Amino acid sequence: MKQDETVRAHHRFWPKRSPHAIPPAESTLWHNLAFTAVRYPDRPAFMFFGRGISYSQLLDQAERIAGWLAREAGVTAGDRVLLMMQNSPQFVVAFYAAMRLRAVVVPVNPMSRAHELAHYVTDPQARVAIVSAELIGELDAAQREIDEPARIRRALVTAYADAMPDVVEPGEAGPEAWDSWLHAEARLPAWASRWGDALVGEPMAAPYAGVAEDLVALCYTSGTTGLPKGCMHTHRTIGHNVYSAPAWFTMSAADVSLGVVPMFHITGMLFVMHVPILLGATVVLMARWDRELAGRLISRHRVTTWTNIPTMIIDLLGSPNLDDFDLTSLNYIGGGGAAMPHAVAARLKRWLGLDYAEGYGLTETAAPSHSNPPDAPKLQCLGIPWIGTDARIIDPDTMREVEPGDSGEIVIHGPQVFVGYWQRPRETEEAFFELEGKRFFRTGDLGRVDEDGYFFITDRLKRMINASGFKVWPAEVENMLYHHPDIQEACVIAATDPYRGETVKAVIVLKAGTGDRVDADAIIAWARDEMAAYKVPRQIEFVDALPKSGSGKVLWRVLQAREDERAAGG
Repeated sequence: MKQDETVRAHHRFWPKRSPHAIPPAESTLWHNLAFTAVRYPDRPAFMFFGRGISYSQLLDQAERIAGWLAREAGVTAGDRVLLMMQNSPQFVVAFYAAMRLRAVVVPVNPMSRAHELAHYVTDPQARVAIVSAELIGELDAAQREIDEPARIRRALVTAYADAMPDVVEPGEAGPEAWDSWLHAEARLPAWASRWGDALVGEPMAAPYAGVAEDLVALCYTSGTTGLPKGCMHTHRTIGHNVYSAPAWFTMSAADVSLGVVPMFHITGMLFVMHVPILLGATVVLMARWDRELAGRLISRHRVTTWTNIPTMIIDLLGSPNLDDFDLTSLNYIGGGGAAMPHAVAARLKRWLGLDYAEGYGLTETAAPSHSNPPDAPKLQCLGIPWIGTDARIIDPDTMREVEPGDSGEIVIHGPQVFVGYWQRPRETEEAFFELEGKRFFRTGDLGRVDEDGYFFITDRLKRMINASGFKVWPAEVENMLYHHPDIQEACVIAATDPYRGETVKAVIVLKAGTGDRVDADAIIAWARDEMAAYKVPRQIEFVDALPKSGSGKVLWRVLQAREDERAAGG
């Protein structure tokens, strides 16, 4: 009865002419590119620093890189291929090239350091990597931490300049500080080859034989304990959200989108890569975020849709050149990863007449499981369940559905939910439960449903820090901090931050006799060399001891509550 009431409520706000469910597709993501290259061969698929790559060129390059992977690296169906670079046409080509061979892409955050990379190589047993020039050194360093039989055997290396024009016009150029990595010339190890050499090779000759149930991506996400684990996604699970998005957002081949959300992340993978390729739309790619470049690109290319995180909007609104940008072409702005502040949303509405549409999803749900209807959004709200999705609020102890308005754990059933965690059957089993004959995924997030059927987050069940849309898992940061020679114990918690929303704070116990030679700045500087920038603790608190339970477990909730009280002025 509770679910029936919820359905009746949120269907009143359903996007006009959008279906409540769509039939499962038997095609693959590769088929989308192949067909779009026939429909729109000369239409720009991606614009990168002013240079375009058409759909026919995108298909040709993917076929040629696939040919190299098969001939020179021996990649076959089911093999895992590590992919690590910033947003670029090469990322797309590499992803689809691996897909062409029915291989499995392992997208990795390009901010990852050697210590982190070793896990992304060994856990999926990847033997081939495609990386950008400025990162091959980091991968080479990771190789030294891996036993020889488990190392990467072959790598393909590209410079971003390979896809850029010889001369970038001022309106298309990023900050000067980018030049060092955009034009990086890598010294390649013996097991690496250059992208340009692979592109002149023969394309794949064998016909494509992929099916919807093929595993297409291992997208890594961290948990409350241990190392990151790979979410297994098929063409069918990712494809459901790809095929649903145009119906929800009323998108078409006529759209031009700003592609700045990173494609290694599940949201960027969908809305910067797979959805536009399905449609034949054009994406103006940004390798990284820069507010001045974003403003110029939206103005110059008449961008119509922009999926982002709220901190980007906050940053853009703070530009001293805001009045010089013409953003009137935008007809949709939305995203997730962090709550949109009411004051910022109000300013955006006054400025462009657009409502910011927030959404919610996880790596396990191939991005959206919930989204605000574009014409009826609520602020700081997850939205309503996505096309084909059944979402409930349950009591995490009794596993029974709670009354409307009560808080509980958000659980999700839908075609986009992942198959399971790579080689982790126990964690997979623990992540699901059955309700009314359906298999629901437990998100670990606490929320509630209002009288209109809209979902809201109320608390965290898992220990996750959301820093500017990047998910930081304390256990992973703690594990890395323990590598510091002067740290005896560490507990990582969330601290408030006026820009990032939340930031990483480390509560640290130093080893005896080290207090005079180490301080907070030294630990932060060390962490910047050891982990991705968004994981680095921005705040350090030294204590004599961490609070612990009778069994010796660190009581992180006590530290988190103390920090929350301090932030509230208590």
